[in-house]
Amino acid sequence: MNRGMMLKLENLVQLHCACRQLHSLSYRKIHRTQWKPVKSSTYPMRPIQPHPQLWQTDTFISAVLSQCRLLATKEGKRPGKQKLPPIKPKIERQEVEIQQRMTAEDLARAMDKDIDHVFEALLLTGIDLDSLEPDSVLEEVWIKEVVKKSGMKYKWAKLKQEKVRENKDAARRPPADPALLTPRPPVVTILGHVDHGKTTLLDSLRKTQVAAMEAGGITQHIGAFLGHAAFSAMRARGTHITDIVILVVAAEDGVMKQTIESIQHAKNAKVPIILAINKCDKPEADPERVKKELLAHDVVCEEYGGDVQAVHMSALKGENLMALAEATVALAEVLELKADSTGLVEGTIIESRTDKGRGPVTTAIIQRGTLRKGCILVAGKSWAKVRLMFDENGKTVDEATPSMPVEVVGWKEIPSAGAEILEVESEQRAREVVDWRNYAEQQEKIKQDMEVIEAKQKEHKDAYKKERESLANLTWRQRKAALYKTNKHLIAMRSKERVESDRNVLPVIVKGDVDGSTEAILNILDSYNANDECELDVIHFGVGDISENDINLAETFQGVIYGFSVNANKSIQQLAAKKGIKIKLHNIIYHLIEDLKDELSSKLPPSVVEHIIGEASVLATFCVTVGKSKVPVAGCRVQKGQLDRKLKFKLIRNRDVVWKGFLTSLKNHKDDVQIVKTGMDCGLSLDKNIEFNIGDEIICYEEKEVEQTISWDPGF
Repeated sequence: MNRGMMLKLENLVQLHCACRQLHSLSYRKIHRTQWKPVKSSTYPMRPIQPHPQLWQTDTFISAVLSQCRLLATKEGKRPGKQKLPPIKPKIERQEVEIQQRMTAEDLARAMDKDIDHVFEALLLTGIDLDSLEPDSVLEEVWIKEVVKKSGMKYKWAKLKQEKVRENKDAARRPPADPALLTPRPPVVTILGHVDHGKTTLLDSLRKTQVAAMEAGGITQHIGAFLGHAAFSAMRARGTHITDIVILVVAAEDGVMKQTIESIQHAKNAKVPIILAINKCDKPEADPERVKKELLAHDVVCEEYGGDVQAVHMSALKGENLMALAEATVALAEVLELKADSTGLVEGTIIESRTDKGRGPVTTAIIQRGTLRKGCILVAGKSWAKVRLMFDENGKTVDEATPSMPVEVVGWKEIPSAGAEILEVESEQRAREVVDWRNYAEQQEKIKQDMEVIEAKQKEHKDAYKKERESLANLTWRQRKAALYKTNKHLIAMRSKERVESDRNVLPVIVKGDVDGSTEAILNILDSYNANDECELDVIHFGVGDISENDINLAETFQGVIYGFSVNANKSIQQLAAKKGIKIKLHNIIYHLIEDLKDELSSKLPPSVVEHIIGEASVLATFCVTVGKSKVPVAGCRVQKGQLDRKLKFKLIRNRDVVWKGFLTSLKNHKDDVQIVKTGMDCGLSLDKNIEFNIGDEIICYEEKEVEQTISWDPGF
């Protein structure tokens, strides 16, 4: 730097101060090119009088600039003031948003910690962790404690006010104007006990109806014949579409369990009954006995002054089928059945299934309006645009009027049997209805889950409070010991329960050809009550052939697959065999149930049965010395069978079992023997010192394991 630059310094004040500082220094030696300043406190501050040549030296200018820089670094410091320590910045604690019913997993996520951190914090608060899982709902107090223990602060999350959705569901129309009603044929359901001929009668009536429609006979006036399973599905959903019930009773068997149930179903649905006494062609048939037995169940035939028509018939041989049809039509005329065939369609699904070529197919009964191709229908959580319609004989039809059964093709998914069919204006409206129903079901499920959670939370809280109260008067060492003992006991009990549960549960998958068949099987399974026996767990049910997904699900739960009137192709069977999965296919429902009973029985532990080998009476008692101890010995005579030393024995006194175990010795005279037979005398001693009394009985027996049988009676 040169003197020209020095003269351009803008801050003369700083230069003046620098000169004053420079003047306060003493110099040992001043040169033009080098000088060394030395600090001195002896020189007072006074106006600077530098050497004339000093201003002209580069050394002087460098010294001035050095002092300026020194002053700049010490700016703000004043003599006489102490240096203050630096102020530490305030550390803000992390804020955690909490809300009601948070799980341990939710809290860990809100705190940005792992689940173990939450459990450790809970442990520090003295909470029992045995009953807690990651999805366990925490109490409000626990949530706050965990946040505090973690050095954080909490704030309540703002509740998101969910927008209340408008109800977009579809509903039936108001009742029709009586002037619009026109006569309609009846819908008939056939009920009765197993093997009394319901299916045979149903097939015979349908064949007769087909022939009659071609020839113009009487049965063309009957709309639809339905089976027992379909009626059960309707009844389960509170849907009554049946106009007349034909009650089938076998003439040789009379009234049975399911006959009584069928009568009750008909009465609950307030449907009139026609009595069909079947198998009247058999020699042991007794129709009059059937009528008398039905009187006890308030089914009074016309011969006994009632209003129930009775027809003697044989469904197998086709005898009196027309008489039964005439009785049905006559009753329908008395009922004056009418319906509105205009406007939007309303109906009920009888059965649903999956057809390989057509996709989801439903059998429906139209109750109002006229169904045509192109109609948009909603049923349950599915909807359809009708592509094809078929009658009971598989022939395509263009329209279906009230009481007419029809197969509908065009469904997006399979709806359930018994579901209500409603026609809507457009596909967009159909999607809107299905979306609303899915949403409503989800909300209902959430509500039910919350009720379960709250009940479980209350149970845990009460148990925890009770446990704490029991430990209130103990020292901390006693508390620790008691908690350890309790926890150890709980772990052992849970382990034992888990093992027993694994052993005594039968998971099953049920597949049927149609939805009605599957539901009929499930209704029978609902009557099963495990008590202390094997638990039955239906993990999945559906319609259609056995699939790979069914095999994988059965493998996961180690379950059994039951199929009713469905198939399992070769590749599926090979996959099941490879994974060790049982597939059991049946075409008769009670054969399927019997198979299921056998499978349930196989899961039961065997029972131990005592089989008596021999009996002996104690005639005398005495003691022998063995070493330093005296051993009681009984002198006996074998009354039945034989005594075998290898087997188990028991001592009976006054009909009470005093001892069970093994013999330590068995002698005949003075010889040790293995077996003593009937009529022989012997001396014996037990593996426990028990005094014998004259008249005691010695029983020799062996234990055998016997397979148990399930006590379930489904009524077949």
